[in-house]
Amino acid sequence: MKTKHCQVLIIGAGPGGYVCGIRAGQLGLNTIVVEESKPGGTCLNVGCIPSKALIHAADEFHKLTTPNDIGITTGPAAIDFGRTQDWKNGIVARLNSGVAGLLKKAKTTLINGRAQIEDGKTVVVETAEGPLRITCDNLVLATGSRPMDLPHLPFGDTVISSTEALSLTEVPKRMAVVGGGYIGLEIGTAMAKLGAQVSIVEMADRVLPQYDTALSKPIEDRLAQLGVNLFLGARASTVSQDGVLSIETPKGAAQITADKTLVAIGRAPNVTDFGLESLGLTMDGPFVQIDERCATSMRGVYAIGDITGDPMLAHRAMAQGVVVAEHLAGLPTVWDKRAMPAVCFTDPEVVTVGEMPSDTSATAIFPFAANGRAMTMERSDGFVRVVYEKTSEVVLGIQAVGAGVSEMAGEFALAIEMCATLRDLGDTVHAHPTLGEAVQETAHLALGHALHI
Repeated sequence: MKTKHCQVLIIGAGPGGYVCGIRAGQLGLNTIVVEESKPGGTCLNVGCIPSKALIHAADEFHKLTTPNDIGITTGPAAIDFGRTQDWKNGIVARLNSGVAGLLKKAKTTLINGRAQIEDGKTVVVETAEGPLRITCDNLVLATGSRPMDLPHLPFGDTVISSTEALSLTEVPKRMAVVGGGYIGLEIGTAMAKLGAQVSIVEMADRVLPQYDTALSKPIEDRLAQLGVNLFLGARASTVSQDGVLSIETPKGAAQITADKTLVAIGRAPNVTDFGLESLGLTMDGPFVQIDERCATSMRGVYAIGDITGDPMLAHRAMAQGVVVAEHLAGLPTVWDKRAMPAVCFTDPEVVTVGEMPSDTSATAIFPFAANGRAMTMERSDGFVRVVYEKTSEVVLGIQAVGAGVSEMAGEFALAIEMCATLRDLGDTVHAHPTLGEAVQETAHLALGHALHI
């Protein structure tokens, strides 16, 4: 069996793994990244990027077919979904090659194959050329996650996961979505805009149940405008061979006829089938427990990304990858996720950073209905909300719901990261007319001298 040795061996070339590999290479560490599939992981190949491409295509199609008040004539339109998929796949392919190129530029070796852990310093990789044993000084686990299924709704036939939903060759006439979280809402909304009759089934009393009603209500209102059937407080039970989904609602039993049923109830960490259990690592429920440097309970073994717990976000994995690489290079770096932005690319979009409102904090809300830029975009629903400490006026959290607010996530995170106060936000000049002015206006409102409301 061929053998190799390296200072850093990373299993998984998703966002966390490849960023860790790039940064480690930049810092002069002899690094190998092993990936069974294509570089980029779930996010690039069957998650973040493909779903945003689908959302964009759906938005463009919806504009062509929906009456408006700005003098543009709309009417019948058609979509060649095969060409849409080709366009999406082209983006993914370019980014795949881009990741591989960045690893090469950093002098990090990318090996394609399935890894099997023998011990904390040794991994055997099944490659196309045969098995390869790699020994290392430090092992980094970046194996990501997979869609969770339901025992009574297993994937197969008409029941699909988000992976299959993003690879459909045609838009289903009817789609049922089990799960009202961000994945189900993003795909369900896109399909509704493309002409599918969509029904969403959610066990909680609102969509996006991890957030408060103020953030979820505008989304529910928009779903109603799009003709989406929303079943809240409902539980999916079984689906028949001809695609009839049986559900239990607060009003009794009901049935939904669907060509495809998307099960989007969350994701499970990939912690099995590659020898992880042989290491005997300390676990935190289904996740690998880590410390402030992403170190596990075994010396020289680190874990990053989805296998380390919530929030399962690509940029969180990337940040952890940098922490591990810099720590292994001897730099004084630690993991701090207090300013971790989360974005739901729903319609309208939702951004949250930092703390949510509580009894010990104060809040201020500025509606986009008072923002000129939002009005010119025909989308003045939603708001910006700032959560702050009552005495010091330090900003503890910022949330927003509205069209295009995802691009404000960086400003929100920077404000928390830099321990900004209300006056810092209020005194920062924001360009006019932009959605970002709502951040400044929210701070003015909290300080008692709102200018445009």
